Amino acid sequence: MILRGTLLETVKSQKENLLNADRGIERDKLKDVQLTAGFASIITGIRRAGKSTLLLQLIQKITNFNYLNFEDVRIFGFDHKDFNRLDEVFSAESNSNYYLFDEIQVVVGWERYVRSLLDKKKIVVLTGSNAAILGRELGTKLTGRHLKYELMPFSYPEFLKLTKQKMSYTSFEDFVNRGGFPEYLKIDNEQILQELFNDIIIRDITLRYNLRNPKLVKELALYLLSNVGKEFSYQGLKKLFNLGSVNTIISIVGYFENSYLLFTIPQFDFSYRKQVANKKKVYSIDTGLIKANSVSFSQDKGRMLENIVFTQLKRMGLEVFYFKKERECDFITRDSKKELNAYQVCFELNEDNRDREVNGLIEALNYLKQKVGFILTLDQHDELELNSKKIIVKPVYTWMKEQI
Repeated sequence: MILRGTLLETVKSQKENLLNADRGIERDKLKDVQLTAGFASIITGIRRAGKSTLLLQLIQKITNFNYLNFEDVRIFGFDHKDFNRLDEVFSAESNSNYYLFDEIQVVVGWERYVRSLLDKKKIVVLTGSNAAILGRELGTKLTGRHLKYELMPFSYPEFLKLTKQKMSYTSFEDFVNRGGFPEYLKIDNEQILQELFNDIIIRDITLRYNLRNPKLVKELALYLLSNVGKEFSYQGLKKLFNLGSVNTIISIVGYFENSYLLFTIPQFDFSYRKQVANKKKVYSIDTGLIKANSVSFSQDKGRMLENIVFTQLKRMGLEVFYFKKERECDFITRDSKKELNAYQVCFELNEDNRDREVNGLIEALNYLKQKVGFILTLDQHDELELNSKKIIVKPVYTWMKEQI
């Protein structure tokens, strides 16, 4: 049990720190988040992506609110029995209808307290750095009573606002190299991204899931970070890391995805059975994070560019696949209306790779029965008409700017 005085001191100091924090540049996600009485707005995303800053921006015109970050060491051991005492502190301090909570999922049984607030028509905003834990509870106690949003590190347009640069080849190269974590962009010290990686491995994965081999977890994460854009199989990873069970690999990769560190995408097929059986590809949340933690990979500019495109497709809320039959195409996307698009990504389209890139895209378009496809490069504009297909070639940074 947490003492009332400790709770009061923590609530006061956290609220003061939040109000005095830098509100930063306005996030693109801000326009999407709705604050509705009786519904919980859930903001999830990787650590240090700016969830607390987004909270500040959401309440910039509200001075009276309740707030608590449950990862504060002063309230370590907070459990569901402490929520009544927290309510007493909130009532004495602000008596507000706004409730903002960071990392509430660390408290077992949190969803019952949140449900009680929603039943009273309070406005609740929750943030968390783990997709699965929030997801599981939302599917039970909060069914139909929540609105969910994912916040990623800065997009290219947000990066331009922060760094006060204009859209250009030079600024985009800078974005590819540095990525979009706000704190790193301000301080420009790669140790920030290295410590972030270690923090995720220890706190969000090893400790949260009570794993006994943190060395394996870190080595597997570094291996996958170094191989973004490449196919892998769980059986192959099991052999590579000399493990007795493939289920161990499947679980750990799932934990990487839950923490937003890495993402896997399946090979596209109209048959779901075949789609599940085929190899997957892996991508990271951020190219700066890759570069700071994987020296060998950071020199592969083509795959860095491919990862940038992947993260933008994720921001757009699309289902993402890769295509592989006789030839390959980097990305197939499907939107909420089941409409399909095909994207090929290469650092530069030239005479040496033209046939491979174009033919792979055309095969994908034929398979999907689509007439228009895209080749995204670092800095090229073109338009091709081949086999009754229209292929639009454009720089990634131009394409990203168009997605706002």
